[in-house]
Amino acid sequence: MMHTFHLAELPAGVTARALVRPPSGTTTPGLDHAECLALMRLGAPVVSPDRLQLRRIAVFAQWRDEDAVDRFLSDDALGRHLATGWHVRMEYLRRWSRLAALPGLPARAGTWEKDEPAVAVTVARMRLPEVPRFLHWGRPVERQVRDHPGTTLALAAIRPPRTISTFSVWRTVREMEEMVHGRAEPADRRHADAMVERRRRDFHREFATFRFRPLSEHGAWEGRTGIVPAR
Repeated sequence: MMHTFHLAELPAGVTARALVRPPSGTTTPGLDHAECLALMRLGAPVVSPDRLQLRRIAVFAQWRDEDAVDRFLSDDALGRHLATGWHVRMEYLRRWSRLAALPGLPARAGTWEKDEPAVAVTVARMRLPEVPRFLHWGRPVERQVRDHPGTTLALAAIRPPRTISTFSVWRTVREMEEMVHGRAEPADRRHADAMVERRRRDFHREFATFRFRPLSEHGAWEGRTGIVPAR
């Protein structure tokens, strides 16, 4: 099993088609599940073109093996578009909560070191009446992650009307965990406090956070390479 996260700049029509009809196991051999989303800018105003960027796509996918990834990028129409961008191939390590579309993932797989790089992905299906509360608590967290010195890349993406995802690459597991629990210096509890509020009354119909070990990165994003820190 392998997971990937892809970023690419595409014609708006290509992204829109992927949002409406994402690849699936029936159309793409070796694919277990894919989430296709339009990028948002973390911390952007609620009403802003940056909140739905149809020319910039994010795809989070689970594959049966690495050969399936290579076939998709070379043989599939959407895959060939994605191959012009950037992606990271990842080893699954841990989840919090569960996503119905990925039912087979254990709560924990393997071990990790505090000083190794990490990738975090969240996928949430919103309760639409809770969107105002989510924005109130979530936008400060977006800015916290975006501006954290431990991240080398942090972004959010959306598939209307209710799916939201975040993606972040961290220099170390330690820095990521300190941010999550509000233990960094100086103290910043925006993320920790938002999680307390979510437990009090959930914003989501479904929510899961996944931790991965980055294995390899490919291509460039906004002119950048080497986004995954070297160990």
